[in-house]
Amino acid sequence: MTSNPNKPTFHTDRSRLFKDRFAKWGISAGGVMVLVALLLIFFYLLYVVQPIFESAKVDTRNSVKLQNASEVVGLGIEEQTEIAFLLGEKGNVDFYNVEKEQFGKKITTLNTELPSDVSSFASSAPFQGQYAYGLENGSVVVVAPKFLVTFPNNQRKLTPRLDYPLGDMALEVDEQGAAITKFAFSHYEDKTAVVALTADKRVLFSSFVGEENMFTGEVEWVVERTELDIEGRVDELLISPDTTRTFVRSANQIYVYDTRYPSEVEQIQLLAANEENANLVSTQLLAGANSLMLANDNGEVSQWFEVNTENGRQFQKIRAFETSKQSKLNIFTEFYRRTFFTAGANGELGIYYTTSDAKLWQGKVSEGPIQNFAIAPRSNAALILADDALKVIEIHNEHPEVTWSALWQEVWYEGYPEPGYIWQSTSASDDFESKFSLVPISFGTIKAAMYAMLFAVPIALSAAIYTAYFMSSELRKVVKPTVEIMEALPTVILGFLAGLWLAPLIEEHLPAIIGLLVLLPIAILLTAFGWNKLPASIRHRIPEGSHSILLIPVVIFIGWLSFAMSNSIELWMFDGNVRQYLTNELGMTFDQRNSLVVGIAMGFAVIPTIFSIAEDAVFSVPKHLSNGSLALGATQWQTLVRVVLLTASPGIFSAVMMGLGRAVGETMIVLMATGNTPIMDWSIFQGMRTLAANIAVEMPESEVGSSHYRILFLAAFVLFIFTFIFNTVAEFVRQQLRDKYSSM
Repeated sequence: MTSNPNKPTFHTDRSRLFKDRFAKWGISAGGVMVLVALLLIFFYLLYVVQPIFESAKVDTRNSVKLQNASEVVGLGIEEQTEIAFLLGEKGNVDFYNVEKEQFGKKITTLNTELPSDVSSFASSAPFQGQYAYGLENGSVVVVAPKFLVTFPNNQRKLTPRLDYPLGDMALEVDEQGAAITKFAFSHYEDKTAVVALTADKRVLFSSFVGEENMFTGEVEWVVERTELDIEGRVDELLISPDTTRTFVRSANQIYVYDTRYPSEVEQIQLLAANEENANLVSTQLLAGANSLMLANDNGEVSQWFEVNTENGRQFQKIRAFETSKQSKLNIFTEFYRRTFFTAGANGELGIYYTTSDAKLWQGKVSEGPIQNFAIAPRSNAALILADDALKVIEIHNEHPEVTWSALWQEVWYEGYPEPGYIWQSTSASDDFESKFSLVPISFGTIKAAMYAMLFAVPIALSAAIYTAYFMSSELRKVVKPTVEIMEALPTVILGFLAGLWLAPLIEEHLPAIIGLLVLLPIAILLTAFGWNKLPASIRHRIPEGSHSILLIPVVIFIGWLSFAMSNSIELWMFDGNVRQYLTNELGMTFDQRNSLVVGIAMGFAVIPTIFSIAEDAVFSVPKHLSNGSLALGATQWQTLVRVVLLTASPGIFSAVMMGLGRAVGETMIVLMATGNTPIMDWSIFQGMRTLAANIAVEMPESEVGSSHYRILFLAAFVLFIFTFIFNTVAEFVRQQLRDKYSSM
């Protein structure tokens, strides 16, 4: 029995249908997974970044009534916020348990050894953790509450004790023995400075330097005293932690003294610092002691710090904060950050951050006036004395320095001559304030990409068009794979070569590089012009589409000529030193690792991407379009410009945008070849820092969960948005071009 040859083979059809459906669903699933992956990255970045924009929160832990609240002159809380200490007006220091379970339980009382009755009290900068009593006999005793940590039976135990940082002996501030009614002090390295108001209205600055007796081993204090000339009453005294600046508030005036050299104390400025129709009510030094915070009775708190003026460095009002209007407003500062607190007579507490110009939180924490306030060393809690009660509040304020304006607008930082966009995340100093402007590194990303594209796009597109349209098929089979293999080169190798070979080469032979960039296009055009003027018999000896080989000796010769003439040109035009000429004559700074290096190196990395996509787009233009144009009498160039390029424009544009996306996201080349200086300068001889390089450099060193850590994730999010915008615009324009020229 024979089979019917016309009978359909259902088995083959079902198999093909299954394969088609499998391919369809497989491709669809792959596309969906890509979108899901992108969304997961997007939302994870948001998850990490979101906490930096949260406002501060304040919660009350507990409170306890005190019997002797009126006798408390100072207070503080240890690092773990487990024990609080209250310093009494008679030298007694009471320690209380302020944990939730045993809140308010008195642990012990320790008494300060005082040779005379107490007449005044002062505290040092918060981070120093020292307190001092001024005495009736004109001397001062400095004390520091400390906690001994032990682990009996594997249980952590804190034992309070009192230390005397300057020894048991009191410091004699006034030789005449007059009582100290107001004073401020600071102990810095081996030097202690005290500025004091005596009962007979004298203001004394005393500097004590500890010297060890070579025979007894005891520390002996060598003192220098200077009387300050102050007109009017003295309301407040302040001294910087490093003892170089002393401030005296007299009514609405601030006397500023340079006390760097105790024997040559001089007044350097007199500030009329009150606001119009208002009076000063309190002053305080911000963490780092570079800024002076002034509170007025109209509720305004202003920040002042030194800036360069025609008369040297002088204090100047930088910014102001509006708080609740109160006749008595006290200012308290954190240990290290530029956060400050305002505590008023109505029980309101305000939390502000100076640099970001942000009001973080404001609310009532007591019914009556806040008598005293102390922040915990980690700034996560505070101790409040109000309504004759001791209260502990928990503060959630992890990222006060980060606001949208601080990230994207000019900020005036302490010590800087003017507001600016600055990225400087770390420093060796505890006084350092992190600067997190994303503008300079975003600018650097755009600058690096722009110079790379300026170098890559003309070369890549010209090569792609010539290879796809003019070059012979035999030569194209060699050139196209060779260029595409370049894309496989590791960017770390390109960055290594750019930083260690190309950058020194450009520095040493800058005239040669500039000459090469100028002469090479001119030489190629002249070669083409000269070739066209040759007799046809000579021109026809070179196979059609292989003329580009003639440019190889031209390129080699121009390269040799440029470097051969480099020293002569430098000597003739730039007096033998082109870098010095750029700096002195043109005012341009030359960094060895600069935008020119990045443009060449990263452009070299981007060329294969643009070339490959653009070449495919041009080569894929249907032959009947170009043949029809030629048949109608158009020249090859007319056909190229008016038919081929227009038809291939969606692919060419996509190639350029793919190259731009590659340049924006490049890491290793810009990391190794830019100098990583976060500056904003379009100069081709200056470096930059990009978002990608910044993340690569600083992420390994950032503390997990810190502001620095989260801002680096924000930088990654910004980079993600950059590439998303570029790709979206590219797809939109590509689709528009396709719709416009698809009918050709």
